[in-house]
Amino acid sequence: MFSRAVWGAGLALCMLLSACSAQADPAWDAYRERFISADGRVIDTGNRSISHSEGQGWGMMLAQHYNDQETFDDLWRWTRRNLSRRDMSLFSWRYDPNETPHVQDLNNATDGDLFIAWALQLAAERWSDANYASASRSIRRAITHNVITEVAGYQLLLPGVEGFQRNGEADINLSYWFLPALRDFAELEPDQPWQQLMDDGVALLDKARFGAYLLPSDWIEINQQGEVTPAANWAPRFSFDAVRIPLYFVWGGRDDASGVGSITAFWNDPAQQPAPAWINVVSGERAEYAISRGVNAIRAFSSGETLPDAVPLPEDDYFSATLLLLAHMANDMRP
Repeated sequence: MFSRAVWGAGLALCMLLSACSAQADPAWDAYRERFISADGRVIDTGNRSISHSEGQGWGMMLAQHYNDQETFDDLWRWTRRNLSRRDMSLFSWRYDPNETPHVQDLNNATDGDLFIAWALQLAAERWSDANYASASRSIRRAITHNVITEVAGYQLLLPGVEGFQRNGEADINLSYWFLPALRDFAELEPDQPWQQLMDDGVALLDKARFGAYLLPSDWIEINQQGEVTPAANWAPRFSFDAVRIPLYFVWGGRDDASGVGSITAFWNDPAQQPAPAWINVVSGERAEYAISRGVNAIRAFSSGETLPDAVPLPEDDYFSATLLLLAHMANDMRP
């Protein structure tokens, strides 16, 4: 597993390399030009040009990785102004420029909150900024107080403050377990439940192996007995959420999870080529189109292969391009 000391040494080295310079990196230049507005809004080009806390957090992570503090500050300013909740230090999950008001649902998305908090902590360390560190602490405190709960002895990360827990049961999404952040937060705050969340996420992934290929569905239900099943309110697919799990778990140093091995085995199965974008873990129905370049970069990263080039191609929408750059960021941070 990665240690914070090893990661810190890697960051120090990365800061010395020209690849970390925003001005010198064509992948970041292309991404910023296509998907980030002048005022700091990350635009989801595949979804009516909306924005969400997830995208803002991803953009902030990438901006600090490419040593672009100006863009980082634009992203953080826009996020605070447009998505901050007034009742807690979390962020409403969705901004739609086509609707009035632009934020229709005040509920948060916990993965977006984690991305933002981690990006702020990384930025605080990179640029020696106490304000970033303070903001990260405030978000972490709100996460621990509002969206971490226990069911059947497992520490769970609820996907949002509202709508995911009932009668002692919960709906969870294991792609919300962003292990690089949980790992670093556990070292910063060993008295908080970050380490237990990480360990229980690995245990739950190893239990959530459904169908012939032993794959997790995007959404999972856990009951009071600790049994996990595909959640009833979503299609039982290994799809656009769960494809992120190998990236997050390997990046967080938990490639020991057997669930990660099941996913990479599915993607690399000669009988599955080209690997389908999704599969129904109950019926076996498959998408008629292949995984994107971004998901293929995750496949390569988690399989120990060479990643595709980081520069987004014209056919890469926001989601594919972001996953592509995140896979390269994770690969750069390998010890």
